[in-house]
Amino acid sequence: MKIDGKTVLVCDCEGSMELDAGALAKTGDGEAPFINTQLCRSQLDNFRTAVADGEPVIVCCTREAPLFDEIASDDAPDTDVSYVNIRENAGWSEHGAKATAKMAALIAEAALELKPAQAVTMTSDGRAIVYGNGEDTAVAARRLAGRMDVTCVVTPGDDVAPAAMNATPVFQGTALIATGHLGNFEITFKDFAAASPSSRGNLEFSLLDDGKQTIGCDIFIDLAGQPALFPAPDRREGYFRADPASPAQVEATLFDAADMVGTFEKPKYIRLTPALCAHSRNEKTGCTRCLDACPTSAIQSDGDHVSIDPYICVGHGACAAACPSGAIGYDQPSGNGLATRLRTLLKTYGAAGGETPVLLVHDMEFGTDAIAMMARHGRGLPADTLPFVVNEVTQVGIDFMLTALAYGTSRMHMVCAPKQRDEIDSIEETAKLANAIAAGLGYGAEIISVDICDDPSALEDRLYSMTRAVPASAAEYQVLGGKRDALGQALSHLHTVAPAPVDQLALDEGAPFGSISIDVDGCTLCLSCVGVCPAGALGDNPDKPQLKFTQRNCIQCGLCKTTCPESVITLNPGIDFTEAGADWLVLKEEEPFHCIKCDKPFGGKSTIEHMVTKLEGHAMFSDPGRIDLLKMCDDCRVAAQFENTDNPFASGDRPAVRTTDDYLRERDDDDGKLN
Repeated sequence: MKIDGKTVLVCDCEGSMELDAGALAKTGDGEAPFINTQLCRSQLDNFRTAVADGEPVIVCCTREAPLFDEIASDDAPDTDVSYVNIRENAGWSEHGAKATAKMAALIAEAALELKPAQAVTMTSDGRAIVYGNGEDTAVAARRLAGRMDVTCVVTPGDDVAPAAMNATPVFQGTALIATGHLGNFEITFKDFAAASPSSRGNLEFSLLDDGKQTIGCDIFIDLAGQPALFPAPDRREGYFRADPASPAQVEATLFDAADMVGTFEKPKYIRLTPALCAHSRNEKTGCTRCLDACPTSAIQSDGDHVSIDPYICVGHGACAAACPSGAIGYDQPSGNGLATRLRTLLKTYGAAGGETPVLLVHDMEFGTDAIAMMARHGRGLPADTLPFVVNEVTQVGIDFMLTALAYGTSRMHMVCAPKQRDEIDSIEETAKLANAIAAGLGYGAEIISVDICDDPSALEDRLYSMTRAVPASAAEYQVLGGKRDALGQALSHLHTVAPAPVDQLALDEGAPFGSISIDVDGCTLCLSCVGVCPAGALGDNPDKPQLKFTQRNCIQCGLCKTTCPESVITLNPGIDFTEAGADWLVLKEEEPFHCIKCDKPFGGKSTIEHMVTKLEGHAMFSDPGRIDLLKMCDDCRVAAQFENTDNPFASGDRPAVRTTDDYLRERDDDDGKLN
């Protein structure tokens, strides 16, 4: 069987799965696949034959992937081999006989060609600092000395015996600040002192300079047993921490650290478009969602927008999920790859006869292991539960959730690891918003859920017992454009096919959808709000004083409200599903002010009158006629200033032009006088 030019190899794993070759054929080129029984053992020649053709191969098993890779590298190194797990994800289940539609969907998803994220490189030359308490830290440093360039720093007051041969330099100090990442750390110590070479019983230390010292290193091993020097310390590449009271933990840490020498690549997870960022304008703060969501402090304020350090970013993804404007995008995979996978999975599942799909969103490590535990020791996944692996569950945003509903998902359940317990606030808020929208359109409440999985068996029970909602009629569109475009497509479809459509849907404060209202009497049409709006939701009219608004673009960042000098703007979170929500609405307009000299219209009448009223008593406008300058257009104002006799820029009469003849005549006259 082939899908998109890729040969698909299927195996029933020694008969432990029920496979329907005829049903699987409908997802590919129409040819029923040959069902192997022991592809990784007695039928290995079938794999060798497939890769020998040179065309891409998909193996529907992940268990023996290293074996298949080894054979492919020997027999056909240029052949692309990929894998999909239909055993734990589908076949090994008490619903295994009904899981053909799910298998077809998983295979079709695996056949997609998606663009990976860009990568950044980090280089470690093995310069390590081992920091901690006393003799144990010195021993740990000496153990690494043969493999790395190690500096040992012990905390003040600890006894350290001098080594017979000084394999590593030993200093004393207390770490104050640590910055950087693998290959580029800087650690600042106080009370920094060097060990005296003449020390006998215990090392004696002499304070260096003022006792404050900053040292660079590639790897930092923290054995001090104190609070971590970085936020989310287990996510900072190159920073190793262990409980000094646990020899096993220290041993494992040293073992892992010793491998961190060389050049390493990591994905550049986040794509930033500064022009769309609603963080700040004119030193007034607007949106801070990404700053609040980032666990590693990789995001920092940088003027009107934020900046992201790709070397510190670990792909947590909550920043992209929380960003209302689409300025931050998650690039694993790149572009709209996630939506493409989702569409292919659900569309194939429906075409193969699947009903009421439940989308189980999980990460590659914990979630995959939890599913394997259910398959091996429990009932396995229900036949209608489609596992959807992402790099980090926290990367899932409102655009993905609503798109999943638009593509026909009955329920969506996101499962997180216990270590993420303190990191899921943002995704829970996003799920709450998506549920409010779904409930408001009649799809039912709580159809999107988030769960910390402490026990795979409890997750299994929940998946079997959860109520399947009636899904929306599946959309056919492909997601195009950025985040706001994806949201617009999903909302439009969900409203069109909704069981109980409404024209207006009110939402809680903080929702990234809504309108604004203004106090018309207080607005002077200064248009400051137009200048700061990062989403293009506010606009003016070049032909007359007018303030316009389109709800389609508004992200409720609040910059217009904080910038307005008259404080007349109010935010109204909600969604307008009518055509009016996509049109330009005039919030205020008025007649222009006419120049008192040439009668040309310029500026807003209320703005000019307000300015005149404010400045009438000012000393700079006390002279007669000065206040009239505010009532003139640009051209007349300049002309009037130069006509004024007390113009500080005025000059004297222009001198007559002098020529060479003038100078010669004066010289002759002077010569005649001398004669």
